[in-house]
Amino acid sequence: SELFGHVKGAFTGATAVGAGLLLKAHGGTLFLDEIGDLSLENQARILRVVENRSFRAIGSTTDTPVDVRFVAATNKDLTQAVRQGRFRADLYHRICGMEIQAPPLRQHLEDIPALAQHFLLGLRDEGQRAVQGFAPGVFEALQRNSWPGNVRELRQTVYRAVTLAQGAVIQLEDVQMPPAAAALQPGAQASSALSP
Repeated sequence: SELFGHVKGAFTGATAVGAGLLLKAHGGTLFLDEIGDLSLENQARILRVVENRSFRAIGSTTDTPVDVRFVAATNKDLTQAVRQGRFRADLYHRICGMEIQAPPLRQHLEDIPALAQHFLLGLRDEGQRAVQGFAPGVFEALQRNSWPGNVRELRQTVYRAVTLAQGAVIQLEDVQMPPAAAALQPGAQASSALSP
C-alpha cells in the first residue's frame, strides 16, 4: 500500500484512495533503500514496475503508467546474493545502470566532524534543544569508534548527545556510544536504530 497505493475499499480501513510513493514520485526519482533486503516476491513486483513503467494499486483492476527514475541502495553484495539465489538476476541487471561504492564511515573518519555538525544543525532545525556545538575533544572521541552502523549510527549518537547535553555545547560525557555498537565487529551488519 505504501509503495503502490490502494483504492477505496481495497482492505479494512481503506476508506479513501491512497496514493502510493510510485504515484507521488511520478516525473521524479524514487529512492529504494536497502533493496537487498527485499523478499523475492517483492523483487518481482519492483521488476514489473521497472520494466513496464506502470503499476497496479492494491484493489485496482487497471494499471497506472508512471515515469520514475529509480535509485537503489543496499549494504549487501548483490552479485553474491544473485549467485546464492537471494536476489533476482533480472532485477539486478535492470537497476544496475550505474553503481557507486560508498566506503564505510570507519574508512573516512576525517569526515566525522563535518557530519556531526551537519546532524546537529538538522536537529536544531527540527526544533530539538538549542545546542550550538561540540566541546574540545568530542570529535576525537567520535573518531575513535569503528562505527559499524555507519552514518546512521553517528546521527543517532549526535541525537542522543543533544538530548543529554545540559548546556549549549555537547560535552564529552554527553557522547555515549550505543550499547550494541561495542558488541559489533567493524563491517558487521548493524540493526537500524529508531529515528528521532
